[in-house]
Amino acid sequence: MFKSEVYTKRRKELHKKIQNGIALFTGNTEAPMNYPANTYHFRQDSDFLYYFGLDLPGLTGFMDFDSGKDRIFGNDYDMDDIIWMGPQPTVKDLALKCGITDTSTMSKLEETIKDSLSKNRKIHFLPPYRGETKMTLGSLLKENPCQMKTLASTDLIKAVISMRSVKEEIEIDEIEKAGDIAYEMHVTAMKMCKPGVKERDIFGTIEGIALAKGGGTSFPIILSVDGQTLHNHAHDNILKNGRMMVTDAGAETILHYASDITRTTPVGGIFNQQQKDIYEIVLKANTEAIKATRPGLSNRDLHFMACKIIATEMKALGLMKGDVDEAVAAGAHALFMPHGLGHMMGLDVHDMEALGEDFIGYNDEVKRSKQFGTAFLRFALPYKPGHVFTVEPGCYFIPELIGMWKAEGKFKEFINYSKVESYMTIGGIRIEDNVLITEKGHKVLGKPIPKTVSEIEKTCS
Repeated sequence: MFKSEVYTKRRKELHKKIQNGIALFTGNTEAPMNYPANTYHFRQDSDFLYYFGLDLPGLTGFMDFDSGKDRIFGNDYDMDDIIWMGPQPTVKDLALKCGITDTSTMSKLEETIKDSLSKNRKIHFLPPYRGETKMTLGSLLKENPCQMKTLASTDLIKAVISMRSVKEEIEIDEIEKAGDIAYEMHVTAMKMCKPGVKERDIFGTIEGIALAKGGGTSFPIILSVDGQTLHNHAHDNILKNGRMMVTDAGAETILHYASDITRTTPVGGIFNQQQKDIYEIVLKANTEAIKATRPGLSNRDLHFMACKIIATEMKALGLMKGDVDEAVAAGAHALFMPHGLGHMMGLDVHDMEALGEDFIGYNDEVKRSKQFGTAFLRFALPYKPGHVFTVEPGCYFIPELIGMWKAEGKFKEFINYSKVESYMTIGGIRIEDNVLITEKGHKVLGKPIPKTVSEIEKTCS
């Protein structure tokens, strides 16, 4: 945990933003894998962590915006628990760590909510993403659990996003630590990227690094020579010469702040000419986009800048044709990059996504595009100092998508399908870094991970 003053200050700020009612921050519970006593690794709810910091199951944070008081609800461990787990802190002791002196048992929570409902007090809560949380909230509020997402408080969602979007120095330090762990993960993966090696061997090795150095991975590792599948969590292939291995992996620190890095490595450590040509295009989009990143520039504008770089360079190779600006405006580039440039990052690797992507990345003036590819842009607003983003352009040769567009004759004025089909062995290439928006520009977070052709080939050798 951070010092108690950090959580006290955050809650005071939230009290200023919401003038009445109460807020419930339902912490996560244990989730059984295959029988009740055998649970998945526990991960606390990120919003609960942000305002209360307690990384244990079975707790609920309570904020009264009328009185200005905060409380923690939870049950102390009993002797049966202590026999299996050893001595455990009381809820009162835990609450003091986040600057709260008022605690109650979980049985009192239902009484408190019942009393609030009887007085027609506004009850704020954030959209739940776990079934257990939906059931708990539904029971407390006497509502259909399936309606909990739509009944969530828009005022609370917007207030939390306004706070969590701008990272404090202590948060940035944690993200830097997560980036340093990712450095070791990715360099290890590069060195292991040799013919005859199983993807699973590399996957298991770098996940072990994340566990040994911090709090584990920040998301399920994407590692595959079938990188044309954007979120490929299968690790069944055996590496062969002529393939490219996409490794999209990040770590969490003990305090659960994330890193999210992608590197693409040729099997055997040496790029052939075709691989190098496409790789250099993606690298240029990555580095030029990062150079341009600054406060006031919108993530949407940076996204289209990267797309135009890819389209321009693909045209130079003969894979695209026609006017580049017209091609990007029409969405023809999305054959090769069918996703957005990046996303916010912090306590969640896709930061605050559970609160609703449109609340985070769009507003009444800036609406989400319905165009294929651009519709997947998670954030379209201008950058502010303190924002942390990924910058992750990619180029993919997806057989099913290429086949469908070719059969439909789609964008034939912009795409040279016969030339594209000769590049299918590339699979996919993605290069991703984590970037902090500073007062005057930007800073790439974490220890620099090899990404130029020469750096990667040197690391692999």
